[in-house]
Amino acid sequence: MKSVRDILYGSSIKEVVGTTATEINQIVFDSREVKDNDLFVAIKGAVVDGHNFINKAIEKGATSIICEEKPSDIKNGINYIVVDDAHKTLSVLANNFYDQPSKKIKLIGITGTNGKTTTTTLLYSLFMKMGIPVGLISTVVNKINDTSIPTERTTPDAVSLNKLLAEMVDAGCEYCFMEVSSHAIHQNRVGNIYFSGGAFTNITHEHLDYHNTFKEYINVKKKFFDDLPASAFAITNADDKNGDVMLQNTKARQVTYGLKSVAEYKAKVVENNFSGLVLSINGTELYTQLIGDFNAYNLLLVYAIADQLLEDQLEVMRVMSELKSVEGRFEYFKSETGVIGIVDYAHTPDALENVLKTIKNIRTGNETVFSLVGCGGDRDRTKRPTMAAIGCEWSDKLILTSDNPRTEDPEAIIEEMMTGVGGEHFKKTISITNRKEAIKTACSMAEPGDIILIAGKGHETYQEINGVKHDFDDLEILKELLIKFEK
Repeated sequence: MKSVRDILYGSSIKEVVGTTATEINQIVFDSREVKDNDLFVAIKGAVVDGHNFINKAIEKGATSIICEEKPSDIKNGINYIVVDDAHKTLSVLANNFYDQPSKKIKLIGITGTNGKTTTTTLLYSLFMKMGIPVGLISTVVNKINDTSIPTERTTPDAVSLNKLLAEMVDAGCEYCFMEVSSHAIHQNRVGNIYFSGGAFTNITHEHLDYHNTFKEYINVKKKFFDDLPASAFAITNADDKNGDVMLQNTKARQVTYGLKSVAEYKAKVVENNFSGLVLSINGTELYTQLIGDFNAYNLLLVYAIADQLLEDQLEVMRVMSELKSVEGRFEYFKSETGVIGIVDYAHTPDALENVLKTIKNIRTGNETVFSLVGCGGDRDRTKRPTMAAIGCEWSDKLILTSDNPRTEDPEAIIEEMMTGVGGEHFKKTISITNRKEAIKTACSMAEPGDIILIAGKGHETYQEINGVKHDFDDLEILKELLIKFEK
């Protein structure tokens, strides 16, 4: 148990009704999870206002309430603490409740539109292979050394994040590599978290359903670097036109990496094929099992971060050569007849173009490239025509299909995508709403040596339709259907 007075240290309080000299069992901001003697934080969310559930939380046993607006019906024996910003207060509470765990571990945050999952996962794998206790917080899974913990979002809420970091500290983790999403920055989920380093991958048009403008999206990412302490390092992609923007106001030590620009960490692609990449990093050649220029950036960033944290550069490079592709990120296999199947999480225009360019650079030119592309429902609609246009430009055959339609009509999403298909590309573009049927069609059309790209869902093992998650694994379905058509 912790004292409310103690965990409020550092927060901005407007009014107290009752007392803060009381102890609580845990911090909760979802009234459904409240138990006896909990502190309930009423958060004003985009859809739901926690203030409407204060009485429900009290009925379930909450004894202290954090809120921005004092309820009209004050309950006897309940403590009400009124604050300016419940989001910010939640991050302060969580940090104090778990004894500031981010200061007891070297936490490295990685932000950007694309590459976060690959970079953090590769860093985790690198440090594990080097025998260093390490944690991972990612879109796919959270890990404490060898223990996997399921995840529902890229960056956990403030309470879950501090709890997870505290568990890592207790498990002896020396480092943690963490994806930092723009939503998490904007919602203050990483507020009061101490980062030993931060890195920027790239930024492209994404999440404009949440951030009103691209400028706002950039500024939210920049805030992460603005808040880094002077003792931290800040690494940015010198090849991204907004890379310098990220570092404009940071107090952290500035470091750059790139393939094209002048940078402290410089790489050159020596070879790029389905066997892997050969890179020259600061003059030293490195063979890797990953593929594509986008992975050259990811690997270079992995090396740059590892070099900032560790001393044995040669050992870092040796172990990097053993790293394998991250689940759902350019994950590929070859069927018995030689059809190459690729599954990738590419769900932004930039990511899709990078994957298709990589395929173009390593194909022979004698095969057909089938691309299956969709766009998620209830998300940024402006990218839909662009995704289809990129699919047309870089594919021989394009199949537009469902991704996670969520609450939208999947056929309406595909219609919006079709507006990006130019007249000269109509003949090579078809739309098949059912995703499994779309994959089946590509498999039935593919000849030995052809390439099938299934883009958009990557590691996901479900398809979300009208609030229900149905079992759906692109890679397993692709393998199953290719085997079926080979018989």
